[in-house]
Amino acid sequence: MSTLLADTSNPDLELLYTVNGWAKASPGWLDGLVSWIGEYGILLGLFTLCAVAWLRARHRPAAPAAVAGVLWVPLAVALAELANLPIAAIVNRPRPFLNHPGLDVLVAGKAGTHSFVSDHATMSMAVAVALFLVDRRLGALAGTLAALQGFCRIFMGVHYPTDVLGGYALATAVVLLLAPLAMAVLVPLCHALARTAAAPLITAGPYGNPRGGRRRRGARALDRPLPGPERATTADSDLAA
Repeated sequence: MSTLLADTSNPDLELLYTVNGWAKASPGWLDGLVSWIGEYGILLGLFTLCAVAWLRARHRPAAPAAVAGVLWVPLAVALAELANLPIAAIVNRPRPFLNHPGLDVLVAGKAGTHSFVSDHATMSMAVAVALFLVDRRLGALAGTLAALQGFCRIFMGVHYPTDVLGGYALATAVVLLLAPLAMAVLVPLCHALARTAAAPLITAGPYGNPRGGRRRRGARALDRPLPGPERATTADSDLAA
């Protein structure tokens, strides 16, 4: 299996040379910027989107279920990466610059690692798909970052286009197939946590409030109208006073 996928199809290789050729024609500062974005920047951006999703989920009417969906995001990333380990070992595809000369490699230290599937593409798409299940707007932004991540990895000369597509497919399959099972566990867990001292991590308002809003500051249970006879007794005592 060591040579499996070593010889790519012409469209795959042509696209690699085309995109990586832009790196050769670009100034050094741009190559450095794209390398940092493709290696670290997009992952930091995705982490920020997850934090925003958590803050938004806490204010939803069904906050525990929404927060459970956000918790599924990092778990989905971890499971997708675990699924990639045997795939990478079986396919054993070397990095493109090892078999195809003339590529401009923008990041060092990749020669001894597998090319298929792209870890960065897998992680970014796992975040995008899992986040889309919770918050479509943030999920769409994450999907844009995932697409940019794939472009950067090809631009940097460290992945074939099919490595990136394989990462996207693997992440999507893991997230969607395992989401029902994950939510069956995470939703009850978040409901239970909402009744403990960890409640501020789950909901921004009083747990059990159907509107999910905050209680007015200083409001007490005694501020509510008293039921029948007690209300009449209280009213009579006020008049007597």
